[in-house]
Amino acid sequence: MTASPPSPLPPARAGDPPSAVDTPALLVELGALERNIARMAREAAAAGVRLRPHAKTHKCAAIARLQVAAGAVGVSVQKVGEAEALVAGGIEDVLVTNQVVAPSKLARLAALAGRARVGLCVDAVAPAEAASQAAVKAGAKLGVLVEIDVGQGRCGTAPGDEAAALATHIAGLPGLRFDGLQAYHGSAQHFRTPAERQSAIEQAAQATRTTVAAIDAQGLPCPIIGGAGTGTYPIEAASGLWTEIQPGSYVFMDADYAANDTEAPYEHALFVLAGIMSRRPGHGVVDAGLKALSGESGLPLLAGVPGGRLTGLSDEHATLALPDPGPLLGDAVRIIPAHCDPTVNLHDWIVAFRERPEGAVVEAVWPVDARGRVF
Repeated sequence: MTASPPSPLPPARAGDPPSAVDTPALLVELGALERNIARMAREAAAAGVRLRPHAKTHKCAAIARLQVAAGAVGVSVQKVGEAEALVAGGIEDVLVTNQVVAPSKLARLAALAGRARVGLCVDAVAPAEAASQAAVKAGAKLGVLVEIDVGQGRCGTAPGDEAAALATHIAGLPGLRFDGLQAYHGSAQHFRTPAERQSAIEQAAQATRTTVAAIDAQGLPCPIIGGAGTGTYPIEAASGLWTEIQPGSYVFMDADYAANDTEAPYEHALFVLAGIMSRRPGHGVVDAGLKALSGESGLPLLAGVPGGRLTGLSDEHATLALPDPGPLLGDAVRIIPAHCDPTVNLHDWIVAFRERPEGAVVEAVWPVDARGRVF
């Protein structure tokens, strides 16, 4: 018998100061996290829309529970494995905002529906029928949103009559519940100017209204129209069309989203703590590279070091331009990820700390429950 590998040790313990955290480590500042969660909940409530934050950002049941406690109706996920991990962590309502095609994955979703309210997106007849078969076999009910392509050019059926025909077919399948539409414009989240984002979502709204009218003509209710992300949710929430918003990155606020032109960006709550392992005048190297920080959205930002910046990423190292005097060999620095979602997926633990007048302290160490759950 092959022995199981030991569970990875957490990089810190509750009560530790940040100086005791082993590097590289994923840090969350609790004050900023809590303010971000509360702000989004207030905005959704004020707009009269349901909030279903996207948990692919944090993959952490503890954070999902905070979001639900603040008013979220449940969470969105992208993978069946994420749904399983978060339901195991106490979340009772999950929507897979993605296509699920493989019979093995549909069987897992149907089994999960015995423990929680579970939904998925569909953009074709064949996977809808396969989902129906899985649900019937499990004695379960799966909620289904018909995904329409509103400009992303990725998944989604054509808006209008084609989507309405699929919705009608789904409504007649056993084991399925037609819940409405998924109308998410992912590309628009990172359009930098408000005018660009407004134009994109107006076009998405036109396609969505056309689809709702076509579904209504079939005599079907369309209770949920879901979508929206951190970059555009104010537009969808104010539209009177979308009923459920699914922002994710707001909870952490990475460097890429912060580059958007917005009136009031959310606070940076997520950092990678990295230790300086080599230092010479004007130059430093830290122990967090591409295995601790994603690099597909550009270089991360160096926090709290005026005049300092990252200059490169390799597997195990990041190079820094540093001021002199500045951080010394053996010191730790905080780095703001350029893209929070894939960065979180590189770590087993989130070290949750709080800034206090007497100094920062670690309050909790949370597992990244759905780390690596990509299937």
